[in-house]
Amino acid sequence: MADLAKLQIGENSYEFPLIKGSENEVAIDIKTLRVTSKGVITIDPGYKNTGACKSSITFLDGEKGILRYRGYSIEDLAEKAQFLEVAFLLIFGELPTKDQLTQFHEDIKDNAIVDDDVRKIIDAFPKSAHPMGILSSLTSALTAFNPSSVNVDSEEEMYKAIVKIMGKLPVLVAWVMRKVQGLPLNYGSKSLGYVENLMTMMFAKPNEEYTVNSIVKDALDKLFILHADHEQNCSTSTVRIVGSSHAGLFASLSSGISALWGPLHGGANQAVLEMLEAIKEDDGDTKKYMAKAKDKNDSFRLMGFGHRVYKNFDPRAKIIKLAADQVLNDLGISDPILDIAKALEQEALNDPYFVERKLYPNVDFYSGIIYRAMGIPVEMFTVMFALGRLPGWIAQWREMRLGKEPIGRPRQIYVGQTYRKFKNISQR
Repeated sequence: MADLAKLQIGENSYEFPLIKGSENEVAIDIKTLRVTSKGVITIDPGYKNTGACKSSITFLDGEKGILRYRGYSIEDLAEKAQFLEVAFLLIFGELPTKDQLTQFHEDIKDNAIVDDDVRKIIDAFPKSAHPMGILSSLTSALTAFNPSSVNVDSEEEMYKAIVKIMGKLPVLVAWVMRKVQGLPLNYGSKSLGYVENLMTMMFAKPNEEYTVNSIVKDALDKLFILHADHEQNCSTSTVRIVGSSHAGLFASLSSGISALWGPLHGGANQAVLEMLEAIKEDDGDTKKYMAKAKDKNDSFRLMGFGHRVYKNFDPRAKIIKLAADQVLNDLGISDPILDIAKALEQEALNDPYFVERKLYPNVDFYSGIIYRAMGIPVEMFTVMFALGRLPGWIAQWREMRLGKEPIGRPRQIYVGQTYRKFKNISQR
């Protein structure tokens, strides 16, 4: 392959270097296009064909169904690693040694206390407030309690900021859920693991002892690993572009939480359960809704099936399907919503229409089922997603700042009115 790409615009020809990634991805480096061509730019709505950065964190091949963090397959990590190991890997580039992991966890636990004034902020929200709105606000509010900006050239300061947010966000997540449910806020216990402590903070009641279910804990740990990073998606790109202005870590993460809130992104697993509720209200006839999904003239959309990136089976869905089966079998829950979900899954996996189009259940479908079985309210699903995505956002923010990337500033093609003469109000 030539090292240059040629672009012909009228009678003028321009050459641009090609960049090749470690997995043989090829990009045309057009950063000098506007200058050399005297004003020509490219347009790519949604940035589907535009590389915003070089990154060494996550590799994703949607056609082949491949997802790797720092070179490690998602299958190996989900089977053999714990969430905190994966978080360390994403943020710092290598899997931790036993001593590094222990220290990382200890430092996180030491930072798992939030200023008591945060309780006042939570109390100011009505119970009707959406948990994602509360979480985004609280994450941004942490800046007020940690006003000094992080010196990104200091490894020590960078590390302190990372363990601080890794310690505090699970507390905020648990408190958001307990606020919605009218339960007293708590801190869990420093003697517990990261995920076990989160579950304790979320579910423990003041009048009874809480025991962590190991099968549910393992499923939640896997879910966090599967959600930990996903290349340059909407929320990750938001974190990077906000951070490119040298906004602080907490403010950048708050912007990522807001971006994740949308139903086309992190809100997809909530949309799955809302769809299942709607089917239940309509007599639970799954065959009827499968037919509606196949009807081009019907506006109904089958949520949780297929993926805009993966053109094959979502590799994360294969992993979490097994965990979902284990959770449902262990808890022995009788729930018509979960019965509808399982019926839709089986019909889609065996229906030629869905199989031929590779419209398989994705990770959002199974994560919604697990959260439902755990007793997590549907409006909290995206909040759980945000906690899993936290290390990925941190890693991307850190990479962007250490790489001295320029401030993000997309161009546009103006299609509005040309120059118009101003008319006084009496002449309009």
